[in-house]
Amino acid sequence: MNTRLPSTSRSLPIALLRAREQVMGPIRAMLSESDVTEQQWRVLRVLEEDGPMEPTRIAELACLLLPSLTRILQKLEEKQLISRERDTVDRRKQVVRISEAGSALIATNLEASVALMDNVRHRMGQDRYEALLDLLNELDQIGDSDV
Repeated sequence: MNTRLPSTSRSLPIALLRAREQVMGPIRAMLSESDVTEQQWRVLRVLEEDGPMEPTRIAELACLLLPSLTRILQKLEEKQLISRERDTVDRRKQVVRISEAGSALIATNLEASVALMDNVRHRMGQDRYEALLDLLNELDQIGDSDV
């Protein structure tokens, strides 16, 4: 069998990692000033956007593994950026909600966050930026069985 690996410049996993670093580098710098990690930010964004929910759903929407999320929620609760309580219907379940301080942190960073993405959109061009998002979302939707 004589199968050659594609050049790293044409490797999808490597290209995705490089692109991620281009996008996340400036975001990490912005977040470090607010004393939150990118994972904590994703959790706060999900809760701000979709409201209170169970940890399993947060993990799914924030692209986190559940064991990692457990530690992240503990840190966010210590920082008083979220609250956790038992579900009123099923006491075995937990509901997580963003606190006023968590919402305020997002509001404080909203303008900078939007400006960073506007910069990327400007450098790429609106059509290519939207096409990239569409393609990435399509890739996510095809699932593991088709990749």
